[in-house]
Amino acid sequence: MNVIETTDLSKLYRLGSEEIHALRSVSITIKQGEYVAFMGPSGSGKSTLMNLIGCLDTPSGGSYILNGQDVSHMTDNQLAEVRNKEIGFVFQTFNLLPRASSLDNVALPLIYAGLNKRDRQARAQEALRSVGLGDRSQHRPNELSGGQRQRVAIARALVNVPSVLLADEPTGALDSKTSYEIMGLFEALHAKGNTIIMVTHEEDIARYAHRIVRLRDGLIESDEVNQNITRPILAVS
Repeated sequence: MNVIETTDLSKLYRLGSEEIHALRSVSITIKQGEYVAFMGPSGSGKSTLMNLIGCLDTPSGGSYILNGQDVSHMTDNQLAEVRNKEIGFVFQTFNLLPRASSLDNVALPLIYAGLNKRDRQARAQEALRSVGLGDRSQHRPNELSGGQRQRVAIARALVNVPSVLLADEPTGALDSKTSYEIMGLFEALHAKGNTIIMVTHEEDIARYAHRIVRLRDGLIESDEVNQNITRPILAVS
């Protein structure tokens, strides 16, 4: 089953009289359960493509079908609803509420989903357990290591059981050892059937993905199965 299907997707920005083609006629299909890395240098279009796939922006042209819905021309409110139901975001800078506990940070998307407090807390606790932080639910971000904070962010991304987990430079703020641990967690999540799309400019991180899509100048330069997958040493069950 195709979770993501784009056809001739393009994004044009106008700065005064100048036109910037951030993305040019990109057609890509991602099936349920795939683990894909988007790679490319700065200005290649990888972040623009992630923003479109994550329903954070709308295309200038082409179509985008997400889990059977055409989201290409949705309003901002419609896109917000789709994001909350279909997409789990993991950011480089964690984006956690500093005064809130791990549990409350993870439960936040469930408020918008309309769940009552008891159900929110139960789901959030389960999500924290799934990333190995079941015993850190009452800790605030400043009481956690960088790797633990990123795990909380991953638990928050997973709590709504999204169709796609979108990770934007998920190891960019972490040291090497912690980065490998987070890659182990992603591999474990993929093994459980999660669809993962990771944006990175780091070749060694991209090698953990099972498929690598390289972009350059707003175009897909290559789209290949990774024949040399890096297998994480440390994984969370």
